[in-house]
Amino acid sequence: MTELSALSAVPVGSRDGVLRFYFGPMDCGKSTLALQMNYNHRRQGRRGLVLTKHDRSGGPQVTSRIGLGSEAIEVVDDLDLVALVREHERIDYVICDEACFYTVAQIEQLADLTDHFGVDVYAFGLASDFRSQMFPAAQRLFELADEISRLQVEVLCWCGRPGRLNARVVGDRLVRTGEQVMIGDTGDAPVRYQVLCRRHHRAGDLGLTG
Repeated sequence: MTELSALSAVPVGSRDGVLRFYFGPMDCGKSTLALQMNYNHRRQGRRGLVLTKHDRSGGPQVTSRIGLGSEAIEVVDDLDLVALVREHERIDYVICDEACFYTVAQIEQLADLTDHFGVDVYAFGLASDFRSQMFPAAQRLFELADEISRLQVEVLCWCGRPGRLNARVVGDRLVRTGEQVMIGDTGDAPVRYQVLCRRHHRAGDLGLTG
């Protein structure tokens, strides 16, 4: 049996790759699941890459709010993900954390990796931004993914209802204008995010008054 290059054409009869998208609001365990999935695949001898963009740590790594972390490749806008995989001898899977921040072209590249080369792609990210509008990359993942899963770890609004939407908060006020991507909840950043139910996101109610 000959060794396949990273992007050798998949032999006839081999398993197909799969493109999966796992989504949910903040604190629902997306990065934790990404790290667990990478661990499970590596334990079975599979070779993979871990990618991220705009991780809360500010560095090229995937970190979870419960303290887990792993080194990762930072995805910049002009990074060709197919070319990235071609640099490696063999890649069986790719873990894509914060995939909602990738470019639409990069989502197309993930589909190419799955369709043409049998690479399993596991993407994790938010579906919508602070205005409750879908990220372009997330929308393309909804359109292209073989499987789409809302993560079931329960996140609650301050009122006790299921939290579905991420609110951007500046100075204890919900804001609805500004750049679509703005990193918060880090160090002295003036911006923070809060998960709200649909009712209170639409009302702009952060539950700060009695």
